[in-house]
Amino acid sequence: MAEHDFRYSLLTPQHTLTECRALTPGRYQVTGNGGAIQTGDTLLVTLKGSRELTLRLQVEKVRRLINPPGQWVAVANGPAFRELAILNWKVDCDSCAKQLDFEFAVDAALGEKARPAAAEARIQELGWHNHNGKHLCPRCQEKSA
Repeated sequence: MAEHDFRYSLLTPQHTLTECRALTPGRYQVTGNGGAIQTGDTLLVTLKGSRELTLRLQVEKVRRLINPPGQWVAVANGPAFRELAILNWKVDCDSCAKQLDFEFAVDAALGEKARPAAAEARIQELGWHNHNGKHLCPRCQEKSA
């Protein structure tokens, strides 16, 4: 199956999303233009209110609209958030003092206790490593290996 990049970009205006909304936690309705979207494909969409976070959605079904030409509506599955919160945190490398300013998504309905785990997962996605409570940037990880 194909992966379609619908992250916000001025470089591909013919390939855009009109709407992405949650129907239920983990289930989304996506409306867009362009691309040959099919059942089973993956959509990458920008998370509203974020500079860099994306949702990866699996298309369950697609309906093509007659008017306007090229527009479609899809139902897709993805991460389940009851109440989405986008937070900004900073982490310093304990070896070289380089700072990582990053954002991460967390289900706000889970409360404060869910934040550290979501932040650590995002730090790992960005290539940083946490060993015994000490964070290492990718360059310092290479040095220590």
